[in-house]
Amino acid sequence: MSRSLVIIGGGLAGSEAAWQLAGQGIQVQLYEMRPQRPTPAHVTTQLAELVCSNSLGSMLPHKAPGLLKAELRGLGSLILDCAVQTAVPAGSSLAVDRDKFAELVTAKIEAHPHITLIREEVTAVPQEPAIIASGPLTSAALTASIGQLTGEEYLYFYDAVSPIVDHETIDMDIAFRQSRYDDGQEEEGDYINCPMTNEEYERFCDALVAAETITLKQFEQEDPHFFEGCMPIEVMAQRGRNALAFGPMRPVGLIDPRSGKRPYAVVQLRQDNLIGSLYNIVGFQTNLKWGEQKRVLQLIPGLENAEFLRYGMMHRNTYINAPRLLQPTLQYRGRADLFFAGQITGVEGYMGNAATGLVAGINAARLLHGQLPVIFPTSTMLGALTHYVTHASSKDFQPMKANFGLFPPPPNQLPKSDRYRWYSERALTAMRRFARANGLAYDQALAESNLAEDVGERMTAVAPSYHQSQTENQ
Repeated sequence: MSRSLVIIGGGLAGSEAAWQLAGQGIQVQLYEMRPQRPTPAHVTTQLAELVCSNSLGSMLPHKAPGLLKAELRGLGSLILDCAVQTAVPAGSSLAVDRDKFAELVTAKIEAHPHITLIREEVTAVPQEPAIIASGPLTSAALTASIGQLTGEEYLYFYDAVSPIVDHETIDMDIAFRQSRYDDGQEEEGDYINCPMTNEEYERFCDALVAAETITLKQFEQEDPHFFEGCMPIEVMAQRGRNALAFGPMRPVGLIDPRSGKRPYAVVQLRQDNLIGSLYNIVGFQTNLKWGEQKRVLQLIPGLENAEFLRYGMMHRNTYINAPRLLQPTLQYRGRADLFFAGQITGVEGYMGNAATGLVAGINAARLLHGQLPVIFPTSTMLGALTHYVTHASSKDFQPMKANFGLFPPPPNQLPKSDRYRWYSERALTAMRRFARANGLAYDQALAESNLAEDVGERMTAVAPSYHQSQTENQ
């Protein structure tokens, strides 16, 4: 069999898959259609561009996203390594400077001698060994080709881009820095909080519900699952007066220093780049027209004069009926040398996308080397996630992200916190044994190290020099 392979899509999954294959000596042709064919959501030509949030989720090993990161770290994930190197402050979450992150991934891919990056659109499923990681905005031509191959009806849900604010235009006399349940040991919290009284919250909700949205297409209006995957704030507000106050605007764990009391509601902003000049509004995906966004969002205390450097938007996410089409190795059931990875398989979350790219890359490399592809144990988060998307009910299959609900309960009753730690310890033990039994490269020390501490040390070392270089360039 040929020792070369085609990958379609230069997102998180495609880039990760390319890295894993190239590391095994496979010659990779990585196709990315941008800039030849732009998408409604991307704004750069870089690989692995993050078009939604800049957060990759929790780093804590006893949380499901953190456990997935630990497993991927041990297996040598490119995406996770680049995220660590471009991290910005975000409490216990791993958030990145999205521009620096994408630039680093692109540079590493372009520099690898076994990877050829081709900036062209692929309009048909390749006949040679391939991984399709074309993402949520797969082009119409390739979508039609995949549909012709599989004969399956495609499903749709929606993803979002939150607005981004210029930090200098936030009124810090009103807004305050604090992380939830801050114990007072930190000088400053990682989030900027805009507090609201009951009256301010009511006024904001009134404006939000009355604001003009982008006109929906006919198929969107008929979709019974419209926006369920990533609900816009205006839709949430329409479903219940207090939906936002108990959702993305919940004030729990926060104290307004001006009053010494918990606000009625809070809008949180999270740092979006390393030097702290950009902040995104957490959980504020929206389908409002851009002019309406400016009018409504400036009702938020502290953002009255805010400059919005990017407005929110909703975009289509296409995924296949993976339980009917894919094996847990991520091979297409009708063709052993064709793999799928990323959001098109029905996984959610940045690290979930990277994880399926890693699995597809490892298994494609094994196949091309004459070895059997592997199925990761369901006691690991990586195995549980791939097992779910390939074994869920195909009748009502919906995308899934990493979570402990994918694991069967432990044999003995345990409190939730102890149960989650038990899951993590079991998973890392299972991954170590599985990797050893199957000849996979696995760094146990790296997997079991404290990711949050490592990220903190790297940011401390990198941020001052990075800030100085930015100042010199201005």
